[in-house]
Amino acid sequence: MIARWWRPTLVVGSVVLLALLPQFRLSLPGVLPGPTSTVGTLQLLTVCLLIGALAVTYDLLFGLAGLLSFGHALSFAIGCYLFAIALDRWHLAIGPAALLTLAIGTLAAVLVGAISLRVGGISFAMVTLAFAQAGSLLVYRNFGGYTGGEEGLGVNSARLPGLLVGVVNTKNLYWTALAIAVLVYAAVAWLSRTHAGRMMAAVRENALRVQVLGVRPYVVRLIAFVAGGALATLVGMAYLLVQGGANPQVTTPSFTLSLLVMVVLGGAGARWGALLGGILYTLFDQRLAVLASSSRITSLPGVLRVPLSQPLFLLGALFVVVVLFLPGGLAGAIGRLGAAGWGREPSKST
Repeated sequence: MIARWWRPTLVVGSVVLLALLPQFRLSLPGVLPGPTSTVGTLQLLTVCLLIGALAVTYDLLFGLAGLLSFGHALSFAIGCYLFAIALDRWHLAIGPAALLTLAIGTLAAVLVGAISLRVGGISFAMVTLAFAQAGSLLVYRNFGGYTGGEEGLGVNSARLPGLLVGVVNTKNLYWTALAIAVLVYAAVAWLSRTHAGRMMAAVRENALRVQVLGVRPYVVRLIAFVAGGALATLVGMAYLLVQGGANPQVTTPSFTLSLLVMVVLGGAGARWGALLGGILYTLFDQRLAVLASSSRITSLPGVLRVPLSQPLFLLGALFVVVVLFLPGGLAGAIGRLGAAGWGREPSKST
């Protein structure tokens, strides 16, 4: 009975704890820039939650359906940029703008998926990469004067709800990001437990056997691709609200590669692992940049100072350590520890 209820209890307890975090002055020196009630820390945690949610959407493709896509950033970028354009250029209210952005983001996922999934394996990855490069090029070239080019695209705060504007409302943005993360996590968890979700896992393991049973792997993979794209668009809209603008960096294929690293670090196929991987990767990426410019690093000899002053080098080293010594990522390691405590086999599902 205890083993049956501990997991949902842990999930609910974690959400409640995260929701109450802004009300406390918890400090983690070296990890967080200040107490959890301060603006800077809340802004960092808000971004961590959204990137973690985005990693969960990528795990739907990569971990559940076995699709190695290099174009997932395109759906996220559509959420950021199209939402900003609808608000600032087309002067739509936030509700209609959100619905329009989500509809177009879903349609774009249908079109890209329908074409890309005509091929498989590395060819599929290359086709999605081509779509991502095309989208990134349109943004950087300031297509139609809408995207702002390399400077990005800002949003007039007058177009946003007052509760989501200004430093004094950082808590509201944090709670909004938490709500989006919970919604995305719940949606992916629900989908994975449906018949379609079970078919996604079956296609990942043996597409030929599924086809023999009368199920078209193409349709199953397309459902996963569209669901992941729609949820990524939703996260992109929330990211725009948090950042107050759209950054062209989120359109690049390298951003999708970062999502792949997050999922592998957390544990592919484990939703909570992908969420944890996204949060930790974003947190380390931000905090290692501070560490790299600190006196503790700048005072080291050149042979140590040069690599340690590069956050990407440290993240890459961490990735290598996890891949070599922690098969299944952080989720796999924690699952094995938990299984040893309960005396049973570890489980990847969450």
